[in-house]
Amino acid sequence: MQPFERRNEHFDRLVANPDLRWMGQNTNHYPAHPDVRRAMVDCIENDQFHAYAPPAGLEELRQLILDDLGLEGLSPIVTDGAVSGLYHLVRTLCGPGDEFVTTDPTWAWPMAFARAAGADVIQIPIYGEEHGYRLAPERLRAAVTERTKVIYIVDPNNPLGTCCTAEEIEAIAAIAREAGAYLIHDSTYRDFAYEHHLAAKHYPERTITVWSFSKWLGFAGLRVGALIAHPEVAAKLAAAPPNNLGSSILAQRGAIAGLKVKKEWFANVLASQRRNQQRVKEAAEAIPGLHVPVYPSNGNFLIIECDKAGIRPEAIVAALDRHNIQIRHGSYHTKAFGDRFVKVSVTVPEEWVDEFCQFLPQAVEEARGMNMPIELF
Repeated sequence: MQPFERRNEHFDRLVANPDLRWMGQNTNHYPAHPDVRRAMVDCIENDQFHAYAPPAGLEELRQLILDDLGLEGLSPIVTDGAVSGLYHLVRTLCGPGDEFVTTDPTWAWPMAFARAAGADVIQIPIYGEEHGYRLAPERLRAAVTERTKVIYIVDPNNPLGTCCTAEEIEAIAAIAREAGAYLIHDSTYRDFAYEHHLAAKHYPERTITVWSFSKWLGFAGLRVGALIAHPEVAAKLAAAPPNNLGSSILAQRGAIAGLKVKKEWFANVLASQRRNQQRVKEAAEAIPGLHVPVYPSNGNFLIIECDKAGIRPEAIVAALDRHNIQIRHGSYHTKAFGDRFVKVSVTVPEEWVDEFCQFLPQAVEEARGMNMPIELF
């Protein structure tokens, strides 16, 4: 069986488990606002899904995206989730001989897209206390060359939860401008940050902001996201998109409703996930050898270091899986540092967090005895 088939079977098993506590993919499992549900039900009941959506997205949604981000004058393109937008971006902007500069850790898939386009991927290590788990602009400057075509920054960082300061973002934008490079500012988790600053406000001509409805609104399975770019860059992206027939009209109707009730609804989500973060930290650090190095996180997740406990991250994941709790091992995000940590998502019902905290000590003990190879994805 091919690896992609085993990967698919793995996730099919997870999806088929109605009792699974999804705490590894940063998905949001809080109940949707009634207006959001109503908008999607109306879309179905009125048979609106028979028609294609506009290729760049419903105009009402495009304007609401600009309003939410405060990026008037730029041009949004609605995509089939942020990852589809990233694929389109990287395959459009990168080619053989180009350099794609990012951090380590980062989100892995854009690197795969860059390599598939023939580009060389350059990673700047940011893991560890010596780096403060963040990217210093001067280290980015040292990594940029005349071949740098794209700088890719996940901010807040997935999986670390660190977030660039206003000064750092301004400096990163200046470095990208000096290099003549495109700056992809992946802001998927911006809504969970204590403060977030958009690079497009400093370098609008070649910054592309990536945003998603999967995390803050809980639309992971509906697949809707957006790219926001200078009109000239957007025109280049709109010339040959992977989907020129428009993203799901059902998802877009729900996204419109979500943005309209965001101030009312999301505050409770944010407060709850921050409470969940605290409980996970307390439970983890009550176990000798476990440590939460980035707290509070600016994402809807935390990393828990387990290397000093002498436990493999994959073993903890496998042990918790026995209790219907799914978390993520570090090597999904980074080969260099993946043996040090697991990642736990916290935009979930508080009772799920209670179960995680309850079973974590037992899972750690079970993990100590697991030495056999464990295949995870």
